[in-house]
Amino acid sequence: MKDKAEKHWSKVEYLHEVVTNCNIHVRGTKSYYSNAWTGSFEESVVRYLYGDQYSVANWEPIWDIDQLYIGNYVCIGAEVLILMGGNNTHRTDWFSLYPFAESILESYKQKGDTRIDDGTWLGIRSIIMPGVHIGEGAVVAAAAVVTKDVPPYAIVGGNPAKVIGYRFEKDVVEELLALRMYEWSSAKFGALRPYLTSADISELRRQVQAYEANGVLSKD
Repeated sequence: MKDKAEKHWSKVEYLHEVVTNCNIHVRGTKSYYSNAWTGSFEESVVRYLYGDQYSVANWEPIWDIDQLYIGNYVCIGAEVLILMGGNNTHRTDWFSLYPFAESILESYKQKGDTRIDDGTWLGIRSIIMPGVHIGEGAVVAAAAVVTKDVPPYAIVGGNPAKVIGYRFEKDVVEELLALRMYEWSSAKFGALRPYLTSADISELRRQVQAYEANGVLSKD
């Protein structure tokens, strides 16, 4: 963890360098958290997930542990909260939703794993509820509360979060998903990066085809 005096909004924390909880799975080396105003990703963002130092030392889980999967090139804004399954013990379908120790096992309702796919952006102070799946390239607006799955390349906002638009037209989204760009080798991704940081799908398509055919980009 960086010393507090060294923190600044222009500096970020790369998840693969700091995550120790065995129930958090980070793919690749590019995903980051903007930790300038809080503690580390595990300390401040991920809540109610067994596997931190205290929970491992003090209790044994009595239910299956939900997993957190984070893809590559994920941008996590400051003060985001990702809520996990350890807090799912308040039964709203019971007369009393208090988590009594005597009925704690029965009160637990598993929501499933949480998945944040490649290339997503979680805006500042957004909240991700347990068991949701945020699709590739999606944007979660600042302060949004995500309670349901988010489609790839969608933009969601509000409480509860709803789709307010898509980053690209449907055919472009389908083509981007078909490219599986976040599974490319580092060499291929690096070569095609100038065309990924643009909005020209026809040129990206042309350059991908050239690279896959010849191992080099087209100069025509």
